Amino acid sequence: MTTENSGNLTKTSEKPEHVTKTARGEAVTFLEAISEGLFEEMEADEGVFLMGEDIAVYGGAFKVTRGFLDYFGSGRVIDTPISEAGFAGAASGAAHMGLRPVVEMQFMDFVAPAYDVITNYIATSLYRGSGPQPLVIRGPVGGGNRGGPFHSQNVEMAFFHTPGLKIVYPSTAYDAKGLLRASIRDDAPVIFEEHKGLYRAPYLRETLPDDDFVVPLGKARTAREGSDVTVVTYGMMVHRSVEAAEILADEEGMEVEVLDLRTLLPLDDDTVVESVKRTGKLLVVHEDTRTGGIAGEIAMRVNERAFEWLDGPILRVTAIDAPVPYSGPLEDYYLPQVPEISQALRYLANY
Repeated sequence: MTTENSGNLTKTSEKPEHVTKTARGEAVTFLEAISEGLFEEMEADEGVFLMGEDIAVYGGAFKVTRGFLDYFGSGRVIDTPISEAGFAGAASGAAHMGLRPVVEMQFMDFVAPAYDVITNYIATSLYRGSGPQPLVIRGPVGGGNRGGPFHSQNVEMAFFHTPGLKIVYPSTAYDAKGLLRASIRDDAPVIFEEHKGLYRAPYLRETLPDDDFVVPLGKARTAREGSDVTVVTYGMMVHRSVEAAEILADEEGMEVEVLDLRTLLPLDDDTVVESVKRTGKLLVVHEDTRTGGIAGEIAMRVNERAFEWLDGPILRVTAIDAPVPYSGPLEDYYLPQVPEISQALRYLANY
């Protein structure tokens, strides 16, 4: 191990163990895939640096950046004050100077104080002639962990109607790493949401390619092929939708196609429309609240481009319009579950 010193910028050559698993051919979790993506982009480009609360010495609330401070030094892994508006603004200034900051929100619920600088300044910068803003704002979202209303929200639709932003929401370890790499390299500002329920989920362990792969932004993937009903979803709901589809395939012979949006802004309209034209039926599933959720936008786009192919109503299964409960049974009732998805699919299939 070697060490370089430059004032307070100390760097060691020893890589954290959890960012080297892919190189050893080991399967990684969703969280480890994100760590690897961050680490490798920082190694490849000295302009990439990290900012956020407790990400340096502590390694982040979920330990995504554990060991990064020792390797990259305090000039590139920066602990910030508890001021989301302040460090989002500082990241914007760094992006203007040609750097590529990656900002961690300890929980994405707390992005609200930075809403002004993100929507009124960062998102409009290129349009106003002030130059691109190549930065990523990432962090954990989602319920199911009994975190209550301040640690369980999905914030994507708060930013969805803001031109100039991109919104990414992966559901697998492969996509988490590939989409994060693509987001860091993109010249547009990206909101990157990571469902905390997927971070260490054992069923998401994957052996990833040991090369410089990226997953392009704005392109959905087919998580399960089918011919009877199309489900459009993202994040944790991809896995619950696939589970519901497998149950119905076993019990009733129904073949459900599940599309994982991966990128919410821009939406991959073509893939959604092509699937609906094959199946004639559409169910949209998301963990975000019902009113103002992305289901309404998707339904309208399908109505505009594929209405004559529809053989039934467009349905949605979503969270209810309420703050996320802390109580376990109440939170389970609040969140979309496999039985609800299955019931909606049966209705559409028999319509």
